[in-house]
Amino acid sequence: MAATHASLPLPVLSGDWSADKGFKAIGTLSSATQRNIEPVGPHFLAHARRKRHHRTFSEDERIQAQENVKKVEDDDSGEISEPEDPLMLQRDAKDWKGQDHYAVLGLSKYRYRATEDQIKRAHRKKVLRHHPDKKAAAGNTEDDSFFKCIQKATEVLLDPVRRRQFDSVDEGAEVEPPTKKQAQKAGYFKLWNPVFISEGRFSKTQPVPRLGDNKSTKEDVEHFYNFWYNFDSWRSFEYQDEDVPDDNENRDQKRHVERKNNNARKKKKTEDTARLRALVDECLGGDERIKKFRTEERASKNKKRLDREAAEKKAKEDAEKAKQDEEKLQKEKEEADKAEKAEGKKAKDAAKNAAKKNKRVLKSSVKDANYLQDSGVASAGHIDGVLNDVDLVMGKIDNEELAALAAKLNGKKTAADVKAVWVTEVKRLVEAGTIKEGDAKTMT
Repeated sequence: MAATHASLPLPVLSGDWSADKGFKAIGTLSSATQRNIEPVGPHFLAHARRKRHHRTFSEDERIQAQENVKKVEDDDSGEISEPEDPLMLQRDAKDWKGQDHYAVLGLSKYRYRATEDQIKRAHRKKVLRHHPDKKAAAGNTEDDSFFKCIQKATEVLLDPVRRRQFDSVDEGAEVEPPTKKQAQKAGYFKLWNPVFISEGRFSKTQPVPRLGDNKSTKEDVEHFYNFWYNFDSWRSFEYQDEDVPDDNENRDQKRHVERKNNNARKKKKTEDTARLRALVDECLGGDERIKKFRTEERASKNKKRLDREAAEKKAKEDAEKAKQDEEKLQKEKEEADKAEKAEGKKAKDAAKNAAKKNKRVLKSSVKDANYLQDSGVASAGHIDGVLNDVDLVMGKIDNEELAALAAKLNGKKTAADVKAVWVTEVKRLVEAGTIKEGDAKTMT
């Protein structure tokens, strides 16, 4: 929580307040304590050093300056130290645009990765070694050409715009792509990775994807090559421009040189784009991962095709089997229906035959019982009446009732017994409402 500051005015003293009368002590000072004070600090150390070595101020300052120079040289002799080329020491300062600024300062192994602090330390080291005054004191010639090269290199590398222009054309930072034989012998990814790391310094998009290795996924590899085939470079070639004249008298010449420089930049940009694309093509052509992915893709497509064909074949076989099963079921159903129909017809014929048989039994029962007459010869009218009543009863009952009635009449011989059965049946039919009372007159 942020602190809040409030400005409050001091209270106004009353008019009758005075220091003698209005002052009131609210406390007392503590008693004094004896303490031992030791002298410290750089000035005391310098005083002690001069006393110990019996030096004057000027002698001590000179010796300290020499020790500081040696210390700087010793401190910078590690990461920013490299042998100096004798030919480089003889460079003409006027040809500063053609010099390798990083090599001049001893930063060849860092180049575009060198920090501002490293550049300043390298400059300090070089100045201490190659300053004209130091050379003159050592008895050397007062040639300050290389010292001017150092100053120019520092001036360029500490200016972000000019350093970017120099980095754009710094051939010392480029990494040559390996040959096919070298890539096969020393390791494909080990040799190609530094090439793309070096080229990646020109990318507007950071970080730049790495080439990877044999374990990289297909997505990572595709992302890598898509990035480089659509590479967006900030690289420019202004550093190699022809110097434009500053005089205002020859404006036509100035415009001519500017147009010439612009055309040269465009041409170099186009050539660099083609170079980079050819480099990516070369890397892609030898990348075994691409071949592996294509083989896996073809295998996957073949597998999908075979699976699809197998599925289509199975579906066709299933459809054919289903059709055969349906035809079989239909045939079995037709046969069952036919058999059921035959059985039904057979049962119907059997029931029909049984009904005919039972009807013959019923008619024979009255015939054998003298048409239900106890004695004497039955008249034709009586016979017709009995037979009509038999037909009436047979017409009102179903086959089961017909069979039951035939079973009751079975074994009955006398007219009384037969008539009793018929009378009982007629009574049942009358009670059921099937026939009316009095319809079967001979069986009442």
